[in-house]
Amino acid sequence: MSAQLEMPGMPRRLFPATPSKLATFADCPRRYRFAYLDRPQPPKGPAWAHNSVGAAVHAALRAWWDLPVERRTPAAARQLLHAAWSTHGFRDEEQAARWRVRAAGWLTEYVAGLDPADEPAGTERTVGTTTGRLALSGRVDRIDRRGDELVVVDYKTGRSVCTDDEARGSPALAAYVLGVRRTLRRPCRRVELHHLPSGTVAAFEHTERSLANHVRRAEDIAEDIERATAAMAGGEDRDTAFPALPGAQCAWCDFRPSCPTGQAACPPRETWSFLAEEE
Repeated sequence: MSAQLEMPGMPRRLFPATPSKLATFADCPRRYRFAYLDRPQPPKGPAWAHNSVGAAVHAALRAWWDLPVERRTPAAARQLLHAAWSTHGFRDEEQAARWRVRAAGWLTEYVAGLDPADEPAGTERTVGTTTGRLALSGRVDRIDRRGDELVVVDYKTGRSVCTDDEARGSPALAAYVLGVRRTLRRPCRRVELHHLPSGTVAAFEHTERSLANHVRRAEDIAEDIERATAAMAGGEDRDTAFPALPGAQCAWCDFRPSCPTGQAACPPRETWSFLAEEE
């Protein structure tokens, strides 16, 4: 931390954060250092098939809402998915092709249940807010209008069905609520996880208390980040200031090739291993 920021009477600089940035440090300080501080950034491992699926579905939905209302059809959604599809991370072309068909099925069923004329307040919209310690920002998949309020919608494509507890406990969704309020100047309490593979929706309506709890935890993480960064700047060993937290997550960490601790913790997973079992 700079001497200027410690001078009495000087305002304290807000810590610029995204939900992903804070979550990375909470999961593993070493991975945070690799991702946000080390330059040049250490090389990453291979792409993951489940990320390719999620990216294609998200891109297709974003593009679908950008179409004129009369062209927002299930067939158009399928075409957009095909255009966005990537084979990165799959075992082979045959597996990628099967999953493209599968994901297209989720997507067409999902958009068939949407009203094409029900224009969202935002898609892939960046929102932001400030707290006593943070300049917090994030990008929301979709912001719906529900009466006088706005609703945060997050698309999910993982193999596990989402739960209301996940919606309640998600730091990212809480940050989006605060960001939507500040950026769009409209009431916002409800968050929803739309799980396309199962066609289910998990939801939670935040209170001021639940949001304050999320803010407090986020500010605590930011304090830890600044403390570690200052220690490293003051000469502390980089690996000591940002220790690795070895565990099962080391099997799929992007920075596994650069982390001997993670390599020793467990063997790597196959890049397609997070896909649901194929029927």
